[in-house]
Amino acid sequence: MDFKINKDTKKSVLKVRSIRELTPSTYVLRFDRNNINFRAGQHILLGRKGDIQSREYSIYSAEQEDFFEVLIKEVQNGAVSKQLRNVKPGEPLNFENPVGYFILKNIDIKTSQFLFIATGTGIAPFHSFVKSYPGLDYKLLHGIRYAYEACEKETYDKDRLILCTSRDNKGGYHGRVTDYLKENPVEDKDTLCYFCGNCEMIHEAYDILLKQGVPSENLFAEVYF
Repeated sequence: MDFKINKDTKKSVLKVRSIRELTPSTYVLRFDRNNINFRAGQHILLGRKGDIQSREYSIYSAEQEDFFEVLIKEVQNGAVSKQLRNVKPGEPLNFENPVGYFILKNIDIKTSQFLFIATGTGIAPFHSFVKSYPGLDYKLLHGIRYAYEACEKETYDKDRLILCTSRDNKGGYHGRVTDYLKENPVEDKDTLCYFCGNCEMIHEAYDILLKQGVPSENLFAEVYF
């Protein structure tokens, strides 16, 4: 199914459906979609109605679902993440239409091999990719501190997900995603590599893959925080 990419930022008010707690600091907020089109990998601007503050979040849910979901980490000084954690079902949210170009081309979805590299809640767009496009040929590296911080890992094929844990050895790899990349070079240089997470990881991973011979036109980044 093809969707047009939204280029405007039309504002709407959508209602909360539920909150799903994942870890002590992360949760998934589900709210109405109202037939608004989007492409997996796009992001939205979201805030509590009546509050002047809002924040960008990558869409966590799939293109074919009749709701929106976003994956949120509550941060100590994060006004929006704290406010959204306290919303109730039926409560209205301020919302701006999905935008962004961190998406997969339709021809690549069917024919290409992907490497997804995420840190923390930067896994959100990759969750949307995998749920939107069954049969996608991918490998997903998720960098977290502790294995318990993995976000709904049952979503992914266990042979395609590698948890890179920096502070325990309970994931698939003990160390950062960049350490994994150095020790496990990309063999197929035609692999399409997508990064989402903190800017330091993205810059380092980008340089590592360039040195391994992956062309720059196969590298795509979304700086998450």
